[in-house]
Amino acid sequence: MKLATFEIPTPAGPIRRLGALVEDRLIDLQAAYADHLEWSDPGCDAERLAALLIPSDMVAFLGHGTLGIEAATRAIDAAIHHVEDIGPHTHYALDEVLLLAPVPRPRVMRDFLTFEGHMKQASRALGRGGEVPAAFYEVPAYYKGDPDTVVGPDADVYWPPYSEKFDFELELGVVIGRRGKDIPAAEADRFIAGYTIWNDFSARDQQMREAPVGMGPSKGKDFDTGNAVGPYLVTPDEIDIDNLRMTARVNGEVWSEGRSGGRQFSFADLIAHVSQSETIYPGELWGSGTVTSGSGLELDRWLQPGDLVELEVEGLGILRNRIVREAAQSG
Repeated sequence: MKLATFEIPTPAGPIRRLGALVEDRLIDLQAAYADHLEWSDPGCDAERLAALLIPSDMVAFLGHGTLGIEAATRAIDAAIHHVEDIGPHTHYALDEVLLLAPVPRPRVMRDFLTFEGHMKQASRALGRGGEVPAAFYEVPAYYKGDPDTVVGPDADVYWPPYSEKFDFELELGVVIGRRGKDIPAAEADRFIAGYTIWNDFSARDQQMREAPVGMGPSKGKDFDTGNAVGPYLVTPDEIDIDNLRMTARVNGEVWSEGRSGGRQFSFADLIAHVSQSETIYPGELWGSGTVTSGSGLELDRWLQPGDLVELEVEGLGILRNRIVREAAQSG
């Protein structure tokens, strides 16, 4: 299924819901499940049970594990096959709602480096001759990002005033769906809730100033709206994550094309690595790192204010964001 977090506009203010995309409409999973309970089990407290199993927060929903997924599956089935029993308030056209990031505030954000081609090309762009550190092939290194900087599809992304070289990054995102620790790679796939697109925007000049210190990245990555995620969270049964076409367009022009396969480390490898002596939790968002040629750094092409950046991954959708130059503020 293609899961989403969205807002329904109302006179009293927006209402946040979880949805599933079916053809070209979003099913409000909580409302559809409540209607399903009303006609399948008359007398039960349908609204309370629906709100419990399908809350409006994706992290809380994933925390219910199979109970939540089973409730969502019944809601989708009811909306498709029992239309006469399900109210019109249970589904919406995409232009009737506001799509948010599927996980608007991830529990934890970790971004890895897994594409060798990106490492080599970035090394050349930085004047290092294409050399890749030996440790890249041995350890799936990552940094942690700020969950409060996440925005969704069609949101403006604000270019920080301290940067003159602003960049996009075309990445896969994986969302953890189960709690676990010391997970063998052979069992790690069971801990994946689904996949999404992640545009990890970068203030490259600031990032390069920070790099020699050996910590970070910090302000090269940490700024409001710097992590665009979406549009959907696609469950693993719907997609072959190792064979997807990945494309980046700026103002309609293709800047980058790549494939999701050929990573040095699989997502199962990442889960096995991170979960050593550390518990991982539902709602964590992890990135694959930039696909080969999936950044302006590798191409020596830089974003400009007003640019429309579109990242498209086969089966995952299109993540579209406009770049807005943020004015410096004082006081």
